[in-house]
Amino acid sequence: MEELTSLGDRLLGLSASSANELTTAQVCLRAVIVYFVLILFVRMGKKRFLGHATAFDAVLIIMIGSLASRSVSGTAPFFATLAATLVFIVVHWVISYLSVRFPTLSFLVKGNDTLLIKNGHLNRKALRDAHMSPDDLKEDLREQGVENSHDVKEARLERSGKLSVVRN
Repeated sequence: MEELTSLGDRLLGLSASSANELTTAQVCLRAVIVYFVLILFVRMGKKRFLGHATAFDAVLIIMIGSLASRSVSGTAPFFATLAATLVFIVVHWVISYLSVRFPTLSFLVKGNDTLLIKNGHLNRKALRDAHMSPDDLKEDLREQGVENSHDVKEARLERSGKLSVVRN
């Protein structure tokens, strides 16, 4: 066991008291290990959190990045930061799982969509509440291939921040 600890220390600089004590090779090896560990952790999480990120998902992405960088750079204990990263992913998964069953929790952590256009009529209050200008809406509609809001049965600003459009 002592030999394993010694090997880990030589390869990863596990007993370094500051980031300045790590060699370039140790930081590079840490980066490779963290990369593969994060792939494993993210695969354990839900598939959607990277595809259609809500604020709930974005916070997880930021936290993972922050912790991972600390484990690579040596500004925090290597295995402790990887463990904390796993805890964030597990907590995210549990909250996501529960929010499917409890709509109130889903609303609290993921928010809700906002109806911006109904049968061609623009809801200006909803647009203002979403901090979205009419020009922003026109741009998003054009990206959906819609030239005129009168051609829209329904347009919603989704929880992910993307506009979804149902045409007439």
